Amino acid sequence: MASSFAPPPSRKGRGATANLESRFSAFRRESDETRHESDAAQECEVKFVTQVALENARTIISRNTSADIPFDRSINPYRGCEHGCTYCFARPTHAYLGLSPGLDFETRLYAKHNAAERLDAELRKRGYQPALLALGANTDPYQPIEREYGITRSVLEVLERFGHPVGITTKSALVTRDIDILSRMAARGLARVFISVGTLDADIARKMEPRANTPSRRIDAIRKLTDAGIPTGVIVAPIVPALTDFDIERVLTTAAEAGATYAAYVMLRLPREVHDVFVEWLEANYPLRARHVMSLVEQVRDGKHNSSEFGTRMKGTGLHAELIRQRFHLAARKLGLNQARPPLRNDQFRVPELPPRASDGNGPNHGRRARPDRQTATSGSANAADPQMPLF
Repeated sequence: MASSFAPPPSRKGRGATANLESRFSAFRRESDETRHESDAAQECEVKFVTQVALENARTIISRNTSADIPFDRSINPYRGCEHGCTYCFARPTHAYLGLSPGLDFETRLYAKHNAAERLDAELRKRGYQPALLALGANTDPYQPIEREYGITRSVLEVLERFGHPVGITTKSALVTRDIDILSRMAARGLARVFISVGTLDADIARKMEPRANTPSRRIDAIRKLTDAGIPTGVIVAPIVPALTDFDIERVLTTAAEAGATYAAYVMLRLPREVHDVFVEWLEANYPLRARHVMSLVEQVRDGKHNSSEFGTRMKGTGLHAELIRQRFHLAARKLGLNQARPPLRNDQFRVPELPPRASDGNGPNHGRRARPDRQTATSGSANAADPQMPLF
């Protein structure tokens, strides 16, 4: 296994600059700088290889009662995310596994290979009532390893078979691979997709989201999805004051030209360990701008670096947050975004008479050869007046 403490050259293509300890760990580790100097002298490089463990999920539908999330159930096919976004609010969840929310979060991943099988069983339970099911509520369902494992596609196949509504949020153009399923579901009023684009600046995006698709590819994905008749929107997320907020209108305009009809935004959130990961990244990549960025973050978070209150945590508070809200509102109205949103349908839900063929749990790409840089292990374990359209 790769060292948890690697010299900076080994972090190329990764978002976090360090491997923070899990807050539940009873021990603390420190980097051995002498070893780094020795490795450098010998021209050695310690690489963080993406490792994937197969997880047997006991349940697959997660429930929530959040007052500011427009859905009460979701599915996350993967734990951790290889995109490596420095601001990802899901990073702290890796601490519950005894792993670091830093580099471990983007290099030590878990694939719920039996997700489709578990979903089929849960949808068959007596008394189940269909409602919007979100894909991408935590980690991205179309992160790079989805190409090998195909778990998200297998989940969509089950949802289509049951006639169950689904909303997808992703920053990957890989979602276009499943246009065949999504277009059929959309024709029945069962599917909607949101593409996350925080900025069109390729340099900022490459540093902040190192293994995510470029902004231009995401815009192209919006175009392909809408051309296929799939209702598609854009999420300007996260809005980072003094770093990406200049791009709000340009993102909305470009997305609308590509066919997007809905739009939403999310202010930068820095819960728990995300704060340290983001601040270290910011100081390493934008040292002259870091203090200004964090000063504005404090302005939209009541003098703090984060707030978790329902109703304000997604948008922030204060004068600067209100300015961003108005900018977003005016641009969306000018572009004709969020004018109408036909609700996804629940009346299509039917339990198939015959259960699907038993799955081996590895999705449609089972048997494909894994990429050489990955190691795999097995584990048991609204309306037009509203400035922001609800995601789904």
